[in-house]
Amino acid sequence: MGMKNLDVEKVAKAIEDDAGQPIEGLRESLAQAKAGVFARVTTPAQILVRQAREKSGLTQAAFAERIETPVATLRDWEQGRFAPPGGVLCLLRLLIKHPELSKELTAA
Repeated sequence: MGMKNLDVEKVAKAIEDDAGQPIEGLRESLAQAKAGVFARVTTPAQILVRQAREKSGLTQAAFAERIETPVATLRDWEQGRFAPPGGVLCLLRLLIKHPELSKELTAA
């Protein structure tokens, strides 16, 4: 079934029945998907932040601590709410190419 044939109410009811509760904004989101409107855009900076953290093998909290950044800021970067500053982007590029350098940050 393509998105153009999506029965918004039927799908929303199935999702809410499965969740066991009403979900605010669900019908609007499904209607937008049906119309081909997708609001989420992933930026290169978001990808860079996630790749660096994943290469390090650390959780968001541990990686944030390692790069001396509040975990909320790291989450904002990963979710695209804010872009990391230029110096952080350079550090992330280095950590992607050389993940072992991440351990050096704790020794400094």
